[in-house]
Amino acid sequence: MHTIAVLAIPPVTTFDLSIPEMLFPAVQVDGVPGYRVVLCTPDPGTVPSLLGMSVVIEHGLEALTTADTIVVTGTGSRAEGDPRVLDALRERAASGTRIASICTGAFVLAQAGLLDDRPATTYWLYSQEMRERFPAVRLCPDVLFVDDGQVLTSAGLAAGIDLCLHLVRSDYGAAVANAVARLAVVAPVRAGGQAQFIETPLPPENGESLAATREWAVRRLDEPLTLRELAAYAHMSTRTLTRRFRAETGLSPLQWLLHQRVDRARELLEVTDLPMNEVARRSGLGSAESLRQHMVRRNGLTPSAYRAGFSRR
Repeated sequence: MHTIAVLAIPPVTTFDLSIPEMLFPAVQVDGVPGYRVVLCTPDPGTVPSLLGMSVVIEHGLEALTTADTIVVTGTGSRAEGDPRVLDALRERAASGTRIASICTGAFVLAQAGLLDDRPATTYWLYSQEMRERFPAVRLCPDVLFVDDGQVLTSAGLAAGIDLCLHLVRSDYGAAVANAVARLAVVAPVRAGGQAQFIETPLPPENGESLAATREWAVRRLDEPLTLRELAAYAHMSTRTLTRRFRAETGLSPLQWLLHQRVDRARELLEVTDLPMNEVARRSGLGSAESLRQHMVRRNGLTPSAYRAGFSRR
């Protein structure tokens, strides 16, 4: 039986702690449990959580020595970690133990040096902090999880579910992982490269002189608007238009227009059953292939996958 040690770093995030405790024991292979799960912490006993409640954990770091996989859950403390924890993780990594983190647990792995020169991710809200504190980490801030072989990291909150299901799939196959997903009433196994769907709004608009032009363009996203046409409507040269557009939006006119078109495409995918060519036409992206390229680049999903996951119909 595969043993998983779930390492809680106080103050622990109870949601992150519950994910492996919920999913791994649900794995059955030919009627036999697939995993043995052990919760552990540096100082066994009462462990504080971010919500002010306490969790009682009986096992200490010795549980790591017999684990096939270690899962470090999210923690409210991203400061320098407990030396006992860091040493234990380094030792287990050197012995070949598979090590994964959920959410801010990636900071613990980074402090132990386990993410140096590796691709990794964490909760997008703390990506800039991770980048500044651990420049040796090859941060992938907009994905659900990263599997780099022995070391795996996930983004925040529900992305930990995706990571754990991925571990199950790696160990026992997609059929077993999807059966667990059904039992837990969560989405089937999703690819790690899928975007976290962070809101990436346009830069704040700092002026109103081109507000009418922007409104005019948004009403005509399905038309092949050119820089010259935008400038003509604004009654200025293309050079002046570009300069003012950057000053007011932080983007060039055509960059801003592309953002608007992708957002229109996302809206159409969510609220209509239009075929892809029609979605592309109405959003001004031209063809279904162009729509696909821009959706994958912006959101990490094909239009079909985006519609399947986010349709409001």
